[in-house]
Amino acid sequence: MKRGDIVTVAISGDFGKPRPAVVVQSDDLSAIDTTMVAMMTTTDDLVSTFRIPIEPSAANGLRLKSILMMDKIMVVWRVKCGPVIGRLQAEQMAEVDTCIALVFGLNR
Repeated sequence: MKRGDIVTVAISGDFGKPRPAVVVQSDDLSAIDTTMVAMMTTTDDLVSTFRIPIEPSAANGLRLKSILMMDKIMVVWRVKCGPVIGRLQAEQMAEVDTCIALVFGLNR
């Protein structure tokens, strides 16, 4: 599992149903038991600069148009992640980087 990979995870609480998520944690931290992921949804009722629309493709393995919720970054146990179903393209990861900077206030 590497940064940019799409996996399926189930988080306890409000986001508990299994859903795709993108690994956003650095590959340099692959030796630890957890990883950070940004959750995805198919509900696009909240338009935001922190949400990235992702069209389904053979490369990303998604079946439905999805919204990457960069304001919903979670830490999950690696063993709780399903297999890699796809991967984001470099352009999409550039958008992820921009959103991470906004969400964590790194763009000041």
